[in-house]
Amino acid sequence: MNTPDLLLQNVRPMGEAICDVLIEQGRITRIGRALAAPPGVQPIDGQDQLLLPGLVESHTHLDKTLWNLDWYRNEVGNQLIDRIENERAYRAQTGHDSAAQSLALAREFLAQGTTRIRSHADVDTEIGLRHVEGVLQTREAMAPWQEIQIVAFPQSGLLQRPGTAQLLDEALALGADVLGGLDPCAIDEDPVRSLDVLFEIAERHDKPLDIHLHEAGDMGAFSLKLILDRTEAHGLQGRVAISHGFCLGDLAPPARDALLARMARLGVTLITSASPSRSVPPLLTCVAAGVRVAGGNDGIRDTWSPYGRPDMLERAMFIGMRYNLRRDDEIAQALHCVTRAGAEVCGFAGYGLAPGCRADLVLVPAQGIAHAVCARPPRSLVIANGHVAARDGQWML
Repeated sequence: MNTPDLLLQNVRPMGEAICDVLIEQGRITRIGRALAAPPGVQPIDGQDQLLLPGLVESHTHLDKTLWNLDWYRNEVGNQLIDRIENERAYRAQTGHDSAAQSLALAREFLAQGTTRIRSHADVDTEIGLRHVEGVLQTREAMAPWQEIQIVAFPQSGLLQRPGTAQLLDEALALGADVLGGLDPCAIDEDPVRSLDVLFEIAERHDKPLDIHLHEAGDMGAFSLKLILDRTEAHGLQGRVAISHGFCLGDLAPPARDALLARMARLGVTLITSASPSRSVPPLLTCVAAGVRVAGGNDGIRDTWSPYGRPDMLERAMFIGMRYNLRRDDEIAQALHCVTRAGAEVCGFAGYGLAPGCRADLVLVPAQGIAHAVCARPPRSLVIANGHVAARDGQWML
């Protein structure tokens, strides 16, 4: 696919002084004031709008979504296992099409300015690798514009359903980028064995890990300590992420701070959805301790929850509200979770607003970062890998 060269004029990168951005062969090559357009380069007037780098979704489940389908009547129990079992029953009854649904949601993410996504894809002994295969199709279809990482995720547990470990092996061999894990105490009920198996698979495939840790209080802290032990023992420093980490919001400061200090030393990161219904890791405390924190929606419009939209500015707003971020500089931290921190936590390369970076750019009619997060106006322009992908929130490709 040919990538047209572009000159984006009169924009304010991250709210700073007005400048122009030259894009050649899908990369930012120059940033400066009143740049001359090279022959054949298409100029686009940014009209003094705010320029952001492509937004980053660090934790979602593209494979599960019911986006654009008929409304799903949710009558599920409140326990985690209720939702897991209900989802399995729904898939069996409907033959849920993970390829079509993940593509629909990925396209809508891109229309709203999200150019990098980390998506978990379920692996279990009933569906096998179908969901991984479906999201792999979406990854290939969206590759010219959007970078999608796939996490092979044992949603029903690793040990409770024999054969799951073999399927995770196969998912990574098939092309999944990251190995997922889930609640080694609460779901697998044998945290030592569960994490031993998980880390052995990761080491064998040389893959990073992203572990859902919903466990609260002391149970979650115990699991987190075991994860940190294995991160160090397997030499996986900088390659392990904890999704949710609710226990860090439950613990007294001395116990919490000791875990955060060790996480920072080992480069273990956090990914939060800023859940309104659970204790959450204290964002500013984590950042001050040196732990990188990214943001994600988790599931969007699925059998688990009717909520969510593929809009990372909205998720940044929810992060700001959950953590009581009111000052403009604090709200900028919420945006950081769905931009730079997301790229760093997931390991997306070539990210940013600088010469040499991939040209993933979002133009927003806002006076500054805090205004963009709080007002969430339609994205007037989305450039993805150098291509004009969307205007005014509408897909253009």
